[in-house]
Amino acid sequence: MVSLWSYWRGGASNQRFDTVGGPMSYASELTRRSPEAVLTSEGSDTGTLRVDLTWRIRSNSDFGRSQRKWMDNWRHPLEVFKPAEIKGHSQGVANMDFDLACMYELSDGTRGVVQSLGGLQGDFNEAPYIKLSGDDRFGTGSGEHLYINLDNKDDFKRLLVFVYIYDGAPTFDRADVTVTLATPDGKNVEVGCTDPPPQARSCAVVLIEKEKDHLVARRQVKYVYGFQSEIDRLYGWGMSWGRGRK
Repeated sequence: MVSLWSYWRGGASNQRFDTVGGPMSYASELTRRSPEAVLTSEGSDTGTLRVDLTWRIRSNSDFGRSQRKWMDNWRHPLEVFKPAEIKGHSQGVANMDFDLACMYELSDGTRGVVQSLGGLQGDFNEAPYIKLSGDDRFGTGSGEHLYINLDNKDDFKRLLVFVYIYDGAPTFDRADVTVTLATPDGKNVEVGCTDPPPQARSCAVVLIEKEKDHLVARRQVKYVYGFQSEIDRLYGWGMSWGRGRK
C-alpha cells in the first residue's frame, strides 16, 4: 500500500486511495429523524473512508439575489448562456477558517487527536491509521480531508469527527458547513452543521463507533463555545490540552 507521504512526493499519479463517484455512488444525509448509518459491511470493509469538509458563506440576501436572478433570466433569456462572473473573496470571507479534525480511541486504549493545529497530521499506515490532508480557507471542493484506513478498522473503538474555528471570529451561523463520509463502496453520507448558536467555535459532527464487525456513524451536531478541550469533556476523552498553533 502506498502511503500519503509517497503520494505527496510523487504527485497525483501515484495516488492509491480508493475513489468514490460515478454512476454507482449515491448520497444520504444523517438527520435528527435518521441519525445513523452503517459505514462498513461485508465486502466493503477495507480500503479508505474519506471524510470531507466543505462550506459556503451564507447571507441574508441569498434569497433576494436568487429571486432577482430568476427575474433577470425571464426578462433576458439569452443571459443564462453567459459564463458566470467570478468574484473574489472579501476580507470577511477570507477570515473564516473552518478546520476538520478527529479525536480517536483505539481498541488498545490509545487516545489522541488528528488536526492541523499543532501539526498533528496523523498517519495512514501506522497508528492511528488516520491522516489529515489539506487546510483550505475558502471551503472549495479541494478542501480538507481525513483519510481513514479501513484495513485496520478492528483497531478503532470510536472516532469523533469535529469542526472548529481557530482563526477569525465565530462564524458557524454565517456559513453552510457540511461533513461528508465517502465509503469505498460509493456511499456518501452527509452531515450538515445545522442550527448553530451565535458565537459557537466548535462542533462535534459525527461519532463513528465499532459495533460487532462494523463501523456505525451517528449524527451529533453538538456545538461548544470553546475548543477541543470542551469537546473532550463533553465526550469523556480525558486528554490533556494546551495551546497550539498551525
